Amino acid sequence: MIRVTEQESRYHNIDQMSVLEILKGINNEDKLVPLAVEQALPQIERLADAVAKRMAAGGRLFYIGAGTSGRLGVVDASECPPTFGVPFDYVVGIIAGGDQAIRKAVENAEDDTHQAWVDLQEYHINSQDCLVGLAASGTTPYVVGGLNTAREHGVLTGCIVCNTGGPVAEASDFPVEVVVGPEFLTGSTRMKSGTAQKLVLNMLSTTVMIRLGRVKGNKMVDMQLTNHKLVDRGTQMVMDELNIDHDHAADLLIRYGSVRKAVEANHK
Repeated sequence: MIRVTEQESRYHNIDQMSVLEILKGINNEDKLVPLAVEQALPQIERLADAVAKRMAAGGRLFYIGAGTSGRLGVVDASECPPTFGVPFDYVVGIIAGGDQAIRKAVENAEDDTHQAWVDLQEYHINSQDCLVGLAASGTTPYVVGGLNTAREHGVLTGCIVCNTGGPVAEASDFPVEVVVGPEFLTGSTRMKSGTAQKLVLNMLSTTVMIRLGRVKGNKMVDMQLTNHKLVDRGTQMVMDELNIDHDHAADLLIRYGSVRKAVEANHK
């Protein structure tokens, strides 16, 4: 396969550019990312719909990846409980090399084709669940092995990659291929490719949670009230929904523990 993500940058002698020239070059390349994501919307739709249906029937969502891709999966998964009030193990991000690899690269971790399935066993993944592989290259052995074994066990499989026709996509029931082209810095897939994966992850998890009823109107009514900012945001939501003053809304929010419960218990 031809890996577009490894092709030479369109920009030459970047080490001799001014700061502004470098910034403009990066920015010009970044502008291409949402256009590439737009081209993949039909694929994203199919994946999001399939994941939402599987999770509505009791399944969970897992992400696996290595390096930047793995870190992005961990970030997206870790933000679901505070944003949507779901259990911490409802959306799970797993990175090759374990949690230590979030901060420091673990040598050869991405080359093990068997370890992803071993890692997933900690969570007792089963045929009710969904597994999305994250790999900018579309070839990462850790991800390929995990997806292939998961598929053999009846797990719904998907992926988010930035090349076409690779083994990660072939191992996925619902592949998402976002081709953003060569990176500004040759081969540095933490740049455009990482941005594309982050955008798709935002779309996937948010769409799924909306379909699962975790959003009312356009509000995060199940968010966890873990700091003053979120308490203030929740108070404003209760004020708007019930047409009451700030102090009353704050009292209700504290009493019931969530925007949804406060509104449902007091809606006339």
